[in-house]
Amino acid sequence: MTPDLPRRQMLDVARRFLLDRDDDGRTPDEAPPRLTPQILESSRMSRARDRILANLDDMYREAFERAKASGDAGQMATLDFAYRREQLYFEILLDVRDAMERR
Repeated sequence: MTPDLPRRQMLDVARRFLLDRDDDGRTPDEAPPRLTPQILESSRMSRARDRILANLDDMYREAFERAKASGDAGQMATLDFAYRREQLYFEILLDVRDAMERR
């Protein structure tokens, strides 16, 4: 084994690290997926408005029933407020999504 071999391996690794990368410092296979306008135009949003809101309703209904069974009025009030807030947030986001799909 020659003493130059480890040095060459290190230079090869450094060359790949510095030269075979994108502008953000990542190799193409480790780059995160990007939400670009092209992706938004080419893919349809998968979940229907009714399904999203029904999932939200189911999730909060289960938690509310548990709080009701334990007699925790404070938790029930907190869940009621949180449900209405989350429902409003989702409706706004869904309106934005629908507007972008129409565009």
